[in-house]
Amino acid sequence: MDDWIIPDWPVPPWIHSISTTRKGGFSMPPYHGLNLGDHVGDDPSRVLRNRQYLSTCLKLPAQPLWMKQVHGRDVVHCGSAGPAPEADGVTSNLPGTVCAVMTADCLPVLLCNSTGSRVAAVHAGWRGLVGGVIESAVACFEPGESLLAWLGPAIGPDAFEVGGEVRDRFLRSSAADEAAFRVSRDGHWLADLYSLARNRLATLNVSFVGGGEYCTLSEPERFFSYRRDGETGRMATLIWIDDQT
Repeated sequence: MDDWIIPDWPVPPWIHSISTTRKGGFSMPPYHGLNLGDHVGDDPSRVLRNRQYLSTCLKLPAQPLWMKQVHGRDVVHCGSAGPAPEADGVTSNLPGTVCAVMTADCLPVLLCNSTGSRVAAVHAGWRGLVGGVIESAVACFEPGESLLAWLGPAIGPDAFEVGGEVRDRFLRSSAADEAAFRVSRDGHWLADLYSLARNRLATLNVSFVGGGEYCTLSEPERFFSYRRDGETGRMATLIWIDDQT
């Protein structure tokens, strides 16, 4: 049975967005379900079948631009990038092109301007967040534009344990990030990816931020989680501008 997550955010009606879960699809254990990642060891024919199924079910206007995500800050333009670009964000102002990111604990972030003329999808793990991937995506929009953001399913604030060196990197970047960390045990902290993303979006004057209520690690029947399972599949978060002609 399919289980799509439809973002609740005030974008124009010609903007379409969705997050997948692991439910549905054709992959076998340990990727069982709708695995959309072709880089995790799954049978390539099953991944292709899953991607075709996704496209058919959602009536996508084109195949998504599947990136090779590297936990960096680069953002590419859908429609001008070659196949499988090395990047962690994708943007488009072209109707009928589909921006997508894959995750299995990292945070997917969708962006749209209030006029609905440009969208972006961002893969934001902790390295991308501290490295500025959200800032890179926002820079693709016109200065001063009113922007909206939606935070897709990621590992939750009670499950994501990191070492002190990760916390130190964030605090060197922004003192406001201190509130996003809680002590878990000696030398280790629980990090709130959602709060860390919201802090960055707030400094970038994003007018609306929705989502951020899931935990991929704690719902094994619904979500893939690399931190929980190691060998596992990938979900996708997609956004596109409908061709209104």
